[in-house]
Amino acid sequence: MDVILLERIAKLGQMGEIVSVKPGFARNFLLPQGKALRANEANKAVFEAQRAELEARNEERKSDAEKIKDALDGNSYVLIRSAGQTGQLYGSVSPRDIAAVLDENGFKVSRNQVNLTNPIKVIGIHALEIALHPEVNAEISVNVARSEDEAERQEAGEDLTARDEQFEHQATDFEDDLDLSEVFENPEEVELAEGTEAAEGETADDSEEQQS
Repeated sequence: MDVILLERIAKLGQMGEIVSVKPGFARNFLLPQGKALRANEANKAVFEAQRAELEARNEERKSDAEKIKDALDGNSYVLIRSAGQTGQLYGSVSPRDIAAVLDENGFKVSRNQVNLTNPIKVIGIHALEIALHPEVNAEISVNVARSEDEAERQEAGEDLTARDEQFEHQATDFEDDLDLSEVFENPEEVELAEGTEAAEGETADDSEEQQS
């Protein structure tokens, strides 16, 4: 379907251009949101008659977006989420979640303005863009952590996912190097019990082999 763009659309074209798009994209997005008109002779005439007004309105919106960008650009926001030892979230952070955080901080944006290709599924600091206007983007960062303390440590540059993996290796090494005398009052009895269990296991294996 051919449409006349009423504003600049990223990766599509500039205001006033006639471009070909999929019918569904036109009917579900461009036309209902007033971003384009069907490219017929009547609408071409309408656009030319309103071009000056549309350009002036676009400049006004762009100016407003620039002001929001000045206040928003470079900001960091903390989102507390549950996650496992390796930092994998129990769920994810979506554009809707980020839009909600911005709204709580006085910035009215829709989830469609959050340029997030895939949901965030791991803790850490994630950079992303907010599309304030077809020609104006603000860059923010989202600090996803399991607690406020972890968020502060991540802000300071600590990689908590690497720390968790290191902790797991240290825990394994600790188990291998464990000295029974430091844990039990009678380590000889523990070792004897373990030896007995091992012997019983070997006897059971021998019995199974004989039966087979």
